[in-house]
This record gives sequence, C-alpha cells and structure tokens, in this order.
Amino acid sequence: MSTAVDSHRPSRPSPSDLATIIERALEEARSRGASQAEAAVSQDTGLSVSVRLGEVETLEHQRDRSMGVTVYFGARKGSASTADFSPEAVRATVAKACSIARFTAEDEYAGLADAALMAKSPPDLDLHHPWAIGADGAIEIARACESAALAADPRINNSEGASVSTHEGLHVYGNSHGFIGGYPTSSHSVSCVVLAGSGDDMQRDYWYTSARDWRDLEDPQSVGRESARRTVSRLGPRRLATRRAPVLFAPELARGVVGHFTAAIRGSSQYRESSFLLGCAGESVFPRGFCIAERPHLHKGIASAPFDDEGVATRDRELVVDGVVEGYILSSYSARRLGLPTTGNAGGAHNLIVRPTLQGGLPAMLARLGTGLLVTELMGQGVNPVTGDYSRGAAGFWVEGGEIRHPVAEITIAGNLKDMYARILAVGDDVDTRGGTRVGSLLIEEMTIAGE
Repeated sequence: MSTAVDSHRPSRPSPSDLATIIERALEEARSRGASQAEAAVSQDTGLSVSVRLGEVETLEHQRDRSMGVTVYFGARKGSASTADFSPEAVRATVAKACSIARFTAEDEYAGLADAALMAKSPPDLDLHHPWAIGADGAIEIARACESAALAADPRINNSEGASVSTHEGLHVYGNSHGFIGGYPTSSHSVSCVVLAGSGDDMQRDYWYTSARDWRDLEDPQSVGRESARRTVSRLGPRRLATRRAPVLFAPELARGVVGHFTAAIRGSSQYRESSFLLGCAGESVFPRGFCIAERPHLHKGIASAPFDDEGVATRDRELVVDGVVEGYILSSYSARRLGLPTTGNAGGAHNLIVRPTLQGGLPAMLARLGTGLLVTELMGQGVNPVTGDYSRGAAGFWVEGGEIRHPVAEITIAGNLKDMYARILAVGDDVDTRGGTRVGSLLIEEMTIAGE
C-alpha cells in the first residue's frame, strides 16, 4: 500500500482548539439567560479519487467544518449552526439559537442528558490512523486495483471504476454540565466495480475494503480480483418460478436485515408508535440462541465511541439474549418520552455484534440451507417500518444439495420482518466487519420468491 506524503494536506485544529470555541459558545448562552446549553464542533478533511479504464475520473479534496448550538430556556429549545468559528460568528449563532427558543413550543421532555451520566474518563479507542497519501499515490492504488480486476478473467470487458478515499475527522462536544470531550477519527476505503459479458447477458458486481487504519485494508489487487470473481460468477443467470423456499442472506446483506430490527427498537420509533415491534422489550422476537450485543469500546471499531452525542458514557450491553429483546436504543429525549433511562445511544448504536450459531463459514451455511436461494444483491426500498412488510428485488444463486447450481436474477423476495426474525435458522461465522453491525450470513427458513 502506497504511503506517498501529500505535502498540501491542510493543518488540523487540536481538540483544545475546538474546546475553546465550545466554551465561548456556552458562556455566551449563559450570559443570555439560557438555563442549559450544548454545542458540538467538527472539522473533517479528506481525499477521494476514482479511476476508470486507467484514466482519472474524479479527484476531490474535502475540508468541511461546522458548529451547532442548542440552548434551552426551561422547556423551550432553540438551535442554530454555522461554519464560521470566529468569535463574532459564534456570538451571532448563539444569539440566533436564543431567539428561536423564545418562539418554540414548550416540550417537557427537552433538555440535556443527566449530569451524572456524563463520561468521566473516556477511553482511547484507537480510532485515528491518518493515511499520509497524496493524490498521485491514491491514483496509483486505484489503477492497480482496477488493472487487477480487468486482468483477472477474459470475460471482464468493462469497468465502472476503482476508487480510493481517506478521511479524518475531529468532533468535540460540550454542555453546560461542565462536560467537554472530543477525539479524532479516520476512515479509509478502496473499491472496484467491473462488468462482464455481452448482449443481453451483461453483469456487474463490486467489492470493497474499509477500515479505520489504512494498514488494515485488503490489498488493492485482491479487491480488484474479488470484484471480477463476483461479476463473472453472475453470468448466465436464470429466473425462478414463483415459490416459497429458504433464503440465505450474504453477510453484507444480513447487516441490513439486522438494521431493520435496530431501527424498529429506536426510541423515536417506539414513542411515535411507528414500529412493527412496538413495545417488544421482554418479548421473544428471535429464536432461542439468537443474541445481539452492543460493544462500543472495540478498538478501531467502525462504530466505536467513548460517549454518545450527548456526552453520556457508552457501555457494553445486550440487546437480544436467547431471542428475547432486552431493551431499546435510546437518547435522553426518547428515554424521557418512554419513561426510561437513556442507553447512551444519542446518535445511534455502537458496534452491534450478532453471535454466530453455526461454524464453518459459507460452506457450512450452504449445507444448512440445502436447497434454496443465496441472495447477494438487493434492489429497491420495499420495507414498511410500521407493518414490517418486506419486498425487495434480488439477485444471487440457486442452491441444491448445499452446492451453488446457477446464478439467479430478476426475482423478488418477500415476507414480513417479524416472521422472518422468528424463522432464522442459523447465523454464520463468516462475519463482515466492515460496518457498524458485525454479522455473518443469515439463513431464514422460508420466504416467498416471486419470479416467472
């Protein structure tokens, strides 16, 4: 992996620089009579390049910054934001937030999280690994990735390009409880999309690698070859006659299936009564043996955080134990609406881990599937979060006797999420660690497959 230094990288502010801006905003809010106040300041920089057929298509340098201020006058709330960090702009932003608060309706649930819940000694989670790479080095990596894909098989005859991106961020949050905390982060990725076939049988697929630490990325040539392998494997797809059959979701798609569950147990979905799992805490939603844990302090974790967006200390917790939902995903506001304590999830969940129930990787999961559908691509947004009805365009492979027989395309898979969760047969140990939910392939006992 190239490490050519970019001599034009802008200097970055320190956490103490951004903390000073927050202190200035909080003091201004106090002087204007706010009973409570909070502010968040962020600075993000990045480099993204894309190459198609060896030629540079895009080259972008990113540098964004913002500050958001929220003030409370009793039960009235006002918010304002700016990209200007000058003292004058900070004062003007606070003044605007205070002005807005005077015209908003009272909300008895509004306010900061409890002071006692603030993170006292946030751990260092090793989330910042700058990649000292310039545009030339990133272009070189993207070209190598795409070249490996194009050379992997003679049936690969076109490309939608290879991309390399690297980003750094610094986020600092503070409030009138006296809490101020922040930490830098980084994220890096390499991806490739290629095409194969001709005429009516043209197929495309992709692969990517992403990590906090650029040294943990897959080799770019390996990414290119995997994108080619996946593309070629889809050539000559068939349609299926409409039927009901077992469905196995590949790990990168299983993450989305789990994501519909976490969306359903968010506090906002619960208090708005817009969830197909309304009031599900304490109920068996999944089969026995199925478990989901939240682990916010994983070193280098994509969704790791020492505290949430309100300064509340994050902690390990179990969301699902032996199929039973143990609780919801709550910010302080949604927690108050439900009469519950916050779970330290303002801003979302932190590293959800679905425990495997079957060892042996994809081959073992295919054997457990027996005869059915392996889904490797989903299309469309046919999911109703209120009813749980699920209908998505899909592509993948038909499996018989635990062996892949042929690719499948132009089908739709359908069911209801509540029924799908209850009928999960196995979770593989082929875990995808590239996102905030770590899960292996997911086997559901039966779904409707609509085809010819």
